[in-house]
Amino acid sequence: MGAPHAHSHSGHDHADGHSHDHSHGHSHGHSHGHGHSHAPADFGRAFLIGIILNTAFVIIEATYGFLSGSMALVADAGHNLSDVLALVLAWVASVAAKRPANERFTYGYKSSTILAAMANAALLLIAIGAILFETIHRLWEPAPVQGMTMVIVAGIGIAINTGTALLFLRGRHDDLNIRGAFLHMAADALVSLGVVIAGVLILMTGQQWIDPVTSLLIVAVIAWGTWGLAKDSIKLGLNAVPQGISESEVRSYFASLEGVEAVHDLHIWPMSTTETALTAHLVMPGGHPGDPFLASVSDALHDRFRIGHATIQVEREPQCNGGC
Repeated sequence: MGAPHAHSHSGHDHADGHSHDHSHGHSHGHSHGHGHSHAPADFGRAFLIGIILNTAFVIIEATYGFLSGSMALVADAGHNLSDVLALVLAWVASVAAKRPANERFTYGYKSSTILAAMANAALLLIAIGAILFETIHRLWEPAPVQGMTMVIVAGIGIAINTGTALLFLRGRHDDLNIRGAFLHMAADALVSLGVVIAGVLILMTGQQWIDPVTSLLIVAVIAWGTWGLAKDSIKLGLNAVPQGISESEVRSYFASLEGVEAVHDLHIWPMSTTETALTAHLVMPGGHPGDPFLASVSDALHDRFRIGHATIQVEREPQCNGGC
């Protein structure tokens, strides 16, 4: 949890008589004393509570869904089951992310959080397909539905899903993995509310088609959330610059530093759903600026751009290697 540190090694003379100084400033993705924290470290209890509550509710909801003939309840139970699996995946990934690096995995297992986010999106797509298949069948052949059972069971679902979503509320902006868990639970609470409304309407009107139509609306809500999660997780999986960080702004920051003549080989990529790494070559004709300069750059990257793992190479003249 200490402050970022920098180390450098002196340049070597080339055959052309030029000497290049190479220096590397490293800052690690810890709190640096600046009040930042990485969400996965603090959510073990939230995952455990969420998994236990939602597993129990899936069993209750699926049982009463089949007994009452409500496809909307069954659809919601299917969605909740996918959420339980999503929570398990997210929890396993957050634990794996804290495991130390080794000779084979030199970054550790941080990127497992990205894989978990992608897997969660895939699980939701499977759930959508299964629910859609049965719902379309119900539209053609409506079955009798017990509206009161729908209202009571879905009402319990609102309480459980809202409570679980609140457990992940504070981490939703900092970690895609936690955001996925939060969105799953929040969407479930809204879906359960829809089922309650559908149950009331069935009790009032006796129209059985309301149940499968509600199920279709549930599928639409799930699909909307899944698209956003899938899109963001695939971007991270392809090492895209994380959302909230502007490559051009980082480049402009480097260019504005005293003594920097050019910036090349700038790369910014996610190490996990919470940590970001950067490498850059700074052309500084005046030579190596010293460790205080590197330390201040590391601090600025962390504080301004939330980039915690930075490697900076200083050169007296550019050595592009095709990356300029």
